[in-house]
Amino acid sequence: MVTFELEGVEIDRCLKCGGTWLDAGEFEMLASGESGRGIISGALYSARGERHGERRCLRCRKKLEIIHVNGVELDRCPRGHGLWFDKSEIETLIASFKEGEEGKVGRFLGDLTAAERKKGG
Repeated sequence: MVTFELEGVEIDRCLKCGGTWLDAGEFEMLASGESGRGIISGALYSARGERHGERRCLRCRKKLEIIHVNGVELDRCPRGHGLWFDKSEIETLIASFKEGEEGKVGRFLGDLTAAERKKGG
């Protein structure tokens, strides 16, 4: 895991698999101070966990619960420590972002992906 900082937000990224860990509240920070929760962050935190996956929380080591948001299967800590996005999940979510909170987070993640491509190539 490598920690990146963009726009004052630290996120953890696995260079091997391309997955991203966002600690609790970082999604809202990426949305740069939006007051309250937007559509996506509200869905992320209100989605009901269906089952536990094999992946574990980076903070408490509990098995992450599987949730579905906007047709994407995500992993969330049952204690609220954060969210795990597989590489394909990030790309799918970026493609679905439009305006407001979702657009800001999509642009941030797009910038991160572009920065990684420049560094790697």
